[in-house]
This record gives sequence, C-alpha cells and structure tokens, in this order.
Amino acid sequence: MSKKTAEKGRQEAADRVKIEKKQELKSAFEVEQSRGDRMMMRIADVLGSLSFLSLCLVVFCLYILYNLNMIPGLHSFDPYPFNGLNTLLTVFAIVLSVSVLISQNRQRRKEKVREQVEFEINVRAENEITKVLEMLHEIQQKMGIRKEDPELEKMKETINLDELHKNIDENGNN
Repeated sequence: MSKKTAEKGRQEAADRVKIEKKQELKSAFEVEQSRGDRMMMRIADVLGSLSFLSLCLVVFCLYILYNLNMIPGLHSFDPYPFNGLNTLLTVFAIVLSVSVLISQNRQRRKEKVREQVEFEINVRAENEITKVLEMLHEIQQKMGIRKEDPELEKMKETINLDELHKNIDENGNN
C-alpha cells in the first residue's frame, strides 16, 4: 500500500469519527417528547402568538360592547360588572400560567442536556490539549531543549473528574 493511500484511509477514518461524534451530540440534544409535551408545546405556541392576542382583544371588546347593549338589536346576557367574563378570564389565566410553567420546565430539561454536552466537550478538549502539550514537551526534550516551566507542568496535569463533580455539587448546594 502506498503512503498516499494509507494517508487517505486515515483521513477518511478521521472524517467518519467526526461525523459520528456530531451525530452523537445532535442526538443528545433531542429530548424525549411525549404526546403531552408535543400538545403543550403547540398550545404554548398558539397562546404566545400575536394573532392570538389580537383575537382575544377583539373578542373581549365585542363581548363588552354586546353586554353594554351597544350593538343594536341584541340583548345582554352578562351585564356590568361582567361576572361571566371575569370567571372566563380567571380560568384562562390559570390555563395560560400552567402552560407557561410546563414550557419553562421543558426548556430547563433541554438546557440541562445542553450543559451536560458542553461539559463533556470541554473535558474532551482539555484532554486533547493536555495530550498535545505532553507531545510538544517530549519533542522539546528529544531536540535537547531543557527548559523548566512550572506553568507547563501544571497545564499537563489531567483533570480529576470526580473531584470536579464534587466541587460542583458542593458549590451548587451552597
């Protein structure tokens, strides 16, 4: 096998690994969605739209005009102080606030997954950088360059993930 063919094979393998890692990360962002989650997302989308707000304003104005007998030929069914409208708006406010809370919870779950993926990427990058620093240090030694650098030695230390998680847990509980 020629040198060029071997290099091309290594490059193709590296490209496949990169694609697989990207797909792993993409799938990590996809949070399981139940039927209820999809339904609540749709409801939140509708309730949070400008067209829905406009529709509500028009309906409320017509309701008030109708019940103030301002539309000729129609008789009110909920006279001032509009107790029926008040009850309807109270129920609507409850539904709206619950849908907002559900949407926020879902967003928080997605953010938690993103943070975990970001953390894992940062740890991988840190390990790769540490490896590169070690390789450069070895090259430097083979070339006969002997320079003591305490900062470099500190950078070459590997991260203790257990200790890092412990510090995060301690700081999170304070």
